[in-house]
Amino acid sequence: MLNPSHQLDLFRDCGVELSAHEKQTLREAFKILKRALRTPGAALTSPELVSDYMKLNIATRPHEVFVVLFLDNQNRLIDTQEMFRGTINAASVYPREIVKEALRLNAAACILAHNHPSGIAEPSVADLDITKKVKQALELIEVRVLDHFIIGGISHTSFAERGLMP
Repeated sequence: MLNPSHQLDLFRDCGVELSAHEKQTLREAFKILKRALRTPGAALTSPELVSDYMKLNIATRPHEVFVVLFLDNQNRLIDTQEMFRGTINAASVYPREIVKEALRLNAAACILAHNHPSGIAEPSVADLDITKKVKQALELIEVRVLDHFIIGGISHTSFAERGLMP
């Protein structure tokens, strides 16, 4: 989980200076929001909600992380897991490990997400390729991949919204 003080970097990066009281209030709000969204059974009802949740968790990481949100048949959150951790510009992703975890959790669907520490949320050819591979692997066990989010600082890209889901 991201250190709450790093989340405040998002404000600094946007040129917003916060008082000590505002920082403490925001730290507490981040904790409450994360707890509410991580609660099993929380409904992920929109791409904006997912992107906001992921920004809180991985936007300011100095290295790439690949996260999978495992969902039930009603797209309610079962679990959020950081599956892979990489370097400043890449993370090795193994579809087999995602399949194993989806089976263990009895997931019906999932949402993929990873960050770009560069702050640029544009998908690379490698991002498109791994999305295709993970989706194909999960299709074999009848688990739907609903979306793949790239988080770059305060911006994001949703593959589903852009029509990039294979």
